[in-house]
Amino acid sequence: MFNKNDGTKAFKPVGRLRVFFALPFYIAVLLIVLNIVLYFIDFPAATVMSVFMVFYIAIYLYMQLALKPGIMHDIIAFSSNYSQVQRQLLYELSVPYCLLDTNGRVMWLNKAMCACINKKKDFKKNISTLFPEITANIFPTGEEPKEVRITYEERDYCVEMKRISADMLLQDVGLVESDDKDSFIALYMFDETDVNMYLQKLNDEQFVAGLIYIDNYEEALESIDDVRRSLFIGLIDKRVNKYFATGAAVVRKLEKDKYLAVFRYKYLEKLLADKFSILEDIKSVKIGNEMTLTLSIGIGTGADNYAGNYDLAKAAMDLALGRGGDQAVVKKGDKILYYGGKSQQMEKNTRVKVRVKAHALRQILDTTDNVLVMGHKLADIDSFGSAIGIYTICRKLGKNVHIVINEVTSSVKPFMKRFIGKDEYPEDLFLLKEEAPEYVDAATVVIVVDVNKPQLTECPELLDKCKTIVVFDHHRQSSDQITGAVLSYVDPYASSASEMITEMIQYVDDNIKIKAFEADALYAGINIDTDGFNSKSGPRTFEAAAFLRRHGADVTRVRKMLRNDMDEYKAVAHAVSRAEVYRDAFAIAIFNGEGLESPTIGGAKAANQLLDISGIKASFVITEYNEKIYISARSIDEVNVQLVMEKLGGGGHMSIAGAQLTGCTVKEAVDTIKETLDNMLAEGEI
Repeated sequence: MFNKNDGTKAFKPVGRLRVFFALPFYIAVLLIVLNIVLYFIDFPAATVMSVFMVFYIAIYLYMQLALKPGIMHDIIAFSSNYSQVQRQLLYELSVPYCLLDTNGRVMWLNKAMCACINKKKDFKKNISTLFPEITANIFPTGEEPKEVRITYEERDYCVEMKRISADMLLQDVGLVESDDKDSFIALYMFDETDVNMYLQKLNDEQFVAGLIYIDNYEEALESIDDVRRSLFIGLIDKRVNKYFATGAAVVRKLEKDKYLAVFRYKYLEKLLADKFSILEDIKSVKIGNEMTLTLSIGIGTGADNYAGNYDLAKAAMDLALGRGGDQAVVKKGDKILYYGGKSQQMEKNTRVKVRVKAHALRQILDTTDNVLVMGHKLADIDSFGSAIGIYTICRKLGKNVHIVINEVTSSVKPFMKRFIGKDEYPEDLFLLKEEAPEYVDAATVVIVVDVNKPQLTECPELLDKCKTIVVFDHHRQSSDQITGAVLSYVDPYASSASEMITEMIQYVDDNIKIKAFEADALYAGINIDTDGFNSKSGPRTFEAAAFLRRHGADVTRVRKMLRNDMDEYKAVAHAVSRAEVYRDAFAIAIFNGEGLESPTIGGAKAANQLLDISGIKASFVITEYNEKIYISARSIDEVNVQLVMEKLGGGGHMSIAGAQLTGCTVKEAVDTIKETLDNMLAEGEI
């Protein structure tokens, strides 16, 4: 307890308390002035007032000299006891709590923290000796608290840290002083073990829908004797059911080549860790079938209901088939994961799908008189040729058609010159992206060729302005594809967009006449994307080329227009000569396109030439152009370069792919490619 004269005089009231003690003094002064004035007005009344003033002053002096020290003593005693109660409550708090200095050294800890870390209250070591995840560099720097989750002795904790100014702790303490910059860290630990356990159980029990399609069922079955067909079908069913049976899944056969699997999310985690080994296992089914069997798997999870997960599974399957099959696609809400896709795509020589798409295109064109066609930025000859093919279809149907092309590359320029200034072609056949929006009306149809990513089109603005969008592309699909298309024909089995449009021409109208210049453009598009019919050339490719030859395409004329100029040829040769062979299998080169009209085209040609070197499985050529880094990736059959480029934000085909990087140097791009290859080799992705 405090004595009344034990030092309370050292404490002075402030704030409202100071006003409370000072107010009687000001009243006394006011009364004295009033009493003096009263003597000039009424002497007897002033005398009475003086007597009252004597009593008032006596009471005031008594309050100041006798009552005030006692009141101050009681206030200080209450404050001290209140602080002690607070400290005791904090010490007995069930939540582990400790106070750290700015370096992480423990200054004080409560009873719950002592029990949690199994230490005594005199523990003064750095907090990182107990929790390596908590270091001084992750402490909060401002007033906002910071959270970090840790695991300690098989318990999960959410650690909340908050910075406390030293002035707040020492503002009523007169024994020490602090710098304005000094502060402490208050650390709380909340046990989340039970919550995490129940959340994990809830997550593990979630419903997952899976679709399993056999990519080439009919083709594989045709190569087997009739006697062995039932055995072949039985082996496939057994492999599929056995693979999913370990996860207590329900597997039902929807059609002869389609399965539905339903299982818990807990088993999906095992499938992800296993990287869907059934994709490779199914290829070992060999009982006389000449063609290797491949599967496509679509998994959907993360929706609010069962129907939503099934819809996600269908969307994942569409994506898997759009990327060429032989792979698994997992769609977890908005997140998409890819597995497999290592084998060369098998061309399906069927005209049924082409006929259906051609009929659908004609129905769409019958509803409009205005059509805009566009490919991808820095259009190559395949993009240009396929756009010309759409032009011929629209011209036959009597539509007004315009091709949006902004920057003309060196490979496209010789072909484009043949359409400019000709009487049979309108002056506004080709539009710049700035001009295209002026040609849009309520019924305009936009046809996109040779690209399915909206940000890579010549004029992405048109996709927002027009309601009717049609997409024709041969690149494998990715998650950021054009949405809302009324007709989307993405065929990764096709060698080129020009091949696809050439097939469409034959079914839209039987009497379409293609001029020689137009046939040359389409033929050149097929020729470039197949590297002179050396890559991805199937029966459909040669049938399309034969059709174009019959309509006037001249091989010699096309070859002359595709020749390099001397400067480009030297630049390509220089890049090839200075190429680095990485890991004895990957050629990485830097293409210097300074002074060239289309550096990216030269980079692509250098990538093609590098594949002619023995032992090279894939080539990567880096070209710096317009403050961007362009990467051209090529392979023959052993490496899926599309998977490599997708890691860098690009895409393409298994053997032809590319990516664009911004905000980095050429050297950083080379290092990124090497690091990506190292990681994919370590994980078995290539």
